[in-house]
Amino acid sequence: MSSSFRATLVLSIIGISLGWTALPAASQDVPSIPNDIRQQLPPDTLDILDNAPFEELDESLDEPPSVQPLPETAPREPEPSPELPPPDELLRSPNDAADTQTDVPDTIFVERFEVEGSTVFSEEELADVTAPFTGREVSFAELLQARSAINELYIENGYVTSGAFIPEQTLENNVVIIQVLEGSLAEINVEVDGRLRPRYIRRRLELAGKSPLNVDDLLEGLQLLQLNPRINTISAELAEGVRPGTSILDVEVDQADTFTLNLSLNNGRSPSVGSFRRQIQATELNLTGLGDTIAAGYSNTDGSDSLDLSYTLPVNPRNGTVSFSVGTTDSEVIESPFDELNIESESRFYELTYRQPIIETPTEEFALSLTASRRESESEFLEDVIDEGPIPFPSLGADEDGRTRISALRFAQEWTLQGSRQVVAARSQFSVGFDAFDSTVNEDGPDSRFFAWRGQAQWVRLLAEDTLLLLRSDIQLAEGSLVPLEQFGLGGQQTVRGYRQDELLTDNGILFSGEIRVPVARVREWDALLQVTPFFDFGRGWNVDDLDPDPNTLASVGLGLRLTVSDRLTARFDWGLPVIGDSDGNTLQEDGVYFSVDFSPF
Repeated sequence: MSSSFRATLVLSIIGISLGWTALPAASQDVPSIPNDIRQQLPPDTLDILDNAPFEELDESLDEPPSVQPLPETAPREPEPSPELPPPDELLRSPNDAADTQTDVPDTIFVERFEVEGSTVFSEEELADVTAPFTGREVSFAELLQARSAINELYIENGYVTSGAFIPEQTLENNVVIIQVLEGSLAEINVEVDGRLRPRYIRRRLELAGKSPLNVDDLLEGLQLLQLNPRINTISAELAEGVRPGTSILDVEVDQADTFTLNLSLNNGRSPSVGSFRRQIQATELNLTGLGDTIAAGYSNTDGSDSLDLSYTLPVNPRNGTVSFSVGTTDSEVIESPFDELNIESESRFYELTYRQPIIETPTEEFALSLTASRRESESEFLEDVIDEGPIPFPSLGADEDGRTRISALRFAQEWTLQGSRQVVAARSQFSVGFDAFDSTVNEDGPDSRFFAWRGQAQWVRLLAEDTLLLLRSDIQLAEGSLVPLEQFGLGGQQTVRGYRQDELLTDNGILFSGEIRVPVARVREWDALLQVTPFFDFGRGWNVDDLDPDPNTLASVGLGLRLTVSDRLTARFDWGLPVIGDSDGNTLQEDGVYFSVDFSPF
């Protein structure tokens, strides 16, 4: 099931939408239309213009990666652990070697033991395990037991290739020296069946197998590689090295198919540019053999065309990455009667992101990221309607030329905890807009100077076989008024079903959503599963300095069907019933009906 979720995520390309937001007329200062322009308009067009509150005609850029919602994730079946030989088949530890035994009395008095060569344990920890053999007369056999106690301490903590021995010595002050030889990896040999470079594997295993060698850490490093989508299978064998205390790790890797093509159909766009969207995205997870990813996507509706491209390069063995994303969209309003105004828009985004996992295990990840973001849009209207040609569209926060330019830094913290029965994910992001690179700056009203925080959380619980509970929340808090590109949208397929896309667009907002997926049919020969999905959605939006929309709360309940066929096909149909008000219009989306089909041919 997790593969289908990943396919849905890859297909999640969100294009630009021009939507009618629910801002009240008094909430923002919108540029007026000059009288000389009004005098040139035909009567029918003038009626449309007079009845269309410009503060309700706004644009919502396609969302760059830094502001997209949390991906939906299902509990993961436990992966088979890469097998290492049992400890007794690993490198022969020094305790197997003969301890030096010269002329030793039957018993000696031992005041204390001095352990040399240990970098793992403190003097207090080592003293605790040898305490039973101190402060009294001990035999040579008991000396060996003291040595074995130190060996057991290492083995219990995963250092199975380390060991202790009693070197030849002259007893001074009743102190017995025990020498520890801590194990290390002398060599890592990697053989890859595929284009993935061995260095990609070796650097990560060097990190997991740092000295002193801990087999538990090494196994965890192998498990992380097994979960890597670029790797199909990985096997490892630990053998004795040439020098005492060293080991050689031989690794064989079978590379996975790293190219995917995803096709999608849905009605998740704003009806203003056509709600029916066609999408295609191609992704290569190992472009040059470095584990670098490139993805290109195209989507369109009857009134819009969007193209985006991203490239991600691993920069360290801790899976830190640098990524660059760019997207562009052309759109026009095709919804009656506003299509007569010939509203057109061009938009772009650019993002440069550094992301670094701080904690990374097979079941948990905590990562930090910093993104430099640039979003631009230009809108115009009345082309072929007046002699002067198109004029700048009076969009909220735009300058006199109809342009909006936002420069921002976004600092995000992401946490995911994954188990066999549940997944918990959370994301926090602080966004700071500033006046740089010719950004939009207005004397009054919102512009590129802003501060906002957004928090997202998701909990997925496996209640029974193929029965899932999914709860998610989303919140945004802003210090001041925001331009529409940064506002919080409510309504539509991804937020509150039963309403049109971006029914509400406000500075602040909160969203709660929940659904249960209950299996109703399964065809095991096709690996097909049909689930019924009752759901509820609730959202509320409010502004900082301006009047709130009325109503400012959306709520719905509904029922859906979800079909998955292996990891190739995911189809979904939802019907949402608005509890508060409703959306006016004649599209399926405005009737509360949503559908999506995601297909991965290979």
